[in-house]
Amino acid sequence: MEDKTRHIESLFKQHYQAMHRLAFMMLHDEEESRDIVHDVFARLLDGDIRFDSDKAGAFLLSCVRNGCLNVMRSQDTRERAMRDFPIEDENASDSEAFESEIKALQDGIGLLTPPVCREIILLHYRYGLTFKAIATQLQVSETTIYKHLRNALNQLRLTLRDTYKLSK
Repeated sequence: MEDKTRHIESLFKQHYQAMHRLAFMMLHDEEESRDIVHDVFARLLDGDIRFDSDKAGAFLLSCVRNGCLNVMRSQDTRERAMRDFPIEDENASDSEAFESEIKALQDGIGLLTPPVCREIILLHYRYGLTFKAIATQLQVSETTIYKHLRNALNQLRLTLRDTYKLSK
């Protein structure tokens, strides 16, 4: 057991900086990055992870990447946008304009007809489902999904053009 602990400590000293740098590049959050890296080493100590010692560096980076992807997947889209594109206080009017645009878009989605267009927009853009997955879920062809999505996007363009007097 002591030998295993020394081996993991050696891996920590050798690979921590690269692992942390990768996590920080993906998450842009110092604390979350440290947590991801520490979780990988905690799982190594617990024996939850088994790996080939010859490829330890690549394996550890893969574990960090997967941990980051799990965190990113669990974060709300709005939370990620706010973190990646922070709005400064001096741009309060921009923030209000952004909120207004989001509200107009949400209202436009609520007005989509037929209702299946609204459902497809949400499934595709909010939940990230593919046309094939949506078609399977709604028990229609992928072509039907594509046509409804195109119809919904055209309706939204018209709604937003009317709302903001946008040009073609």
